[in-house]
Amino acid sequence: MPLPIVYNLRSVKERWTSSLVAIIGIAGTVSVFIAMLALARGFQATLVSSGQPQNAIVQQAGADSEMTSAIELDAVRMVEDQPQVARRGADALVSPEVVVIAAVPLRGTNADANVQMRGVSPKVLGVRDNVKVTSGRFFTPGLYEIVVGRNAAVAYEGLDLGRSIRIGPGTWKVVGVFDAGGSAFDSEIWADSDVLNGNYQRPSSVFQSVTVKLRSADDFAAFDAALHKNPHLQVQAVREPQYYEGQSRTVTTLITVLGGMVALVMGLGAILAALNTMYSAVAERSREIAVLRALGFGSAAIVISFLSEALWIALIGGIIGCIAVLPVNGITTGTMNWQTFAHLSFAFRITWDLLLMGIAFAMFMGVVGGLPPAIRAARANVATTLRAL
Repeated sequence: MPLPIVYNLRSVKERWTSSLVAIIGIAGTVSVFIAMLALARGFQATLVSSGQPQNAIVQQAGADSEMTSAIELDAVRMVEDQPQVARRGADALVSPEVVVIAAVPLRGTNADANVQMRGVSPKVLGVRDNVKVTSGRFFTPGLYEIVVGRNAAVAYEGLDLGRSIRIGPGTWKVVGVFDAGGSAFDSEIWADSDVLNGNYQRPSSVFQSVTVKLRSADDFAAFDAALHKNPHLQVQAVREPQYYEGQSRTVTTLITVLGGMVALVMGLGAILAALNTMYSAVAERSREIAVLRALGFGSAAIVISFLSEALWIALIGGIIGCIAVLPVNGITTGTMNWQTFAHLSFAFRITWDLLLMGIAFAMFMGVVGGLPPAIRAARANVATTLRAL
């Protein structure tokens, strides 16, 4: 017969000081655990949201990013001619693009940070229809004009609407600010690809990637097959979401591993606190345990009772940890994207599954910290303890 739950709740209340130490340790561990996962989740979500299912990125065969790719104008025209490409009137919705990493000072510091400057086609807003100009206007092709992502406008000095800034050999005027829906493009600067190539003395007929809007996401397989069948093309096509998911993998894995190590160290401390709390409870209640055994409660009931007490402590700590970490949700931070070496702004992203993982982690700490003392309580010698009464 199991012991009543109220017995465990009263025990936690009676020994509130030692229970509080364990609760604080578990709450802190859960908060750090969730925060690190939310950091990785936010970075990944920012990059993955840059891709649209209907879009494909075409790069040089064998390239692992835009930085290592080169595509000539003749290849761009062959891509435009594919029947799977969406069209607006007579124009194929294709944007040949170039990427430059430029040094721009961060606001409030004297230090420069790498910002990704993307040279795009005037048709880019048709290809990436999730990007909207929210202030000012889009750049005029052929002029030294730029539009900046909303995060870049906040993070970097000199990117305010209407200002001019020197990037590389040229001076650019900020004519617009765009919103890319929280994707990686919000941290970029966009300019006309021909002007950007000329600014850095690159050939005007060479690009690094081609972003294509297909008639349908289901057309990707046929589009990819058509590119491979063309003997004049040495290119590879990747679905845009898949491309950006791959770009996020290195940093996401690093944050997750480092966060896991920090959570592990803190978790060991929380488990030791739970062990200390439960062993103290066993020592203080040895006579009480003996009486319970004499009344007919078996070893299993004692183990379950003490383990339940540890789980109650862990659950309370887990809930407090989840509540404590909620304010960081949506806070914007930044790090370097190791694939492009550019600074990327992103927000902590706390989701329900991360909160459930935090509760599960807390319960795991409760089991590890409560089971050994529970077994010790069940193995206590009843006769010897009762003689001491």
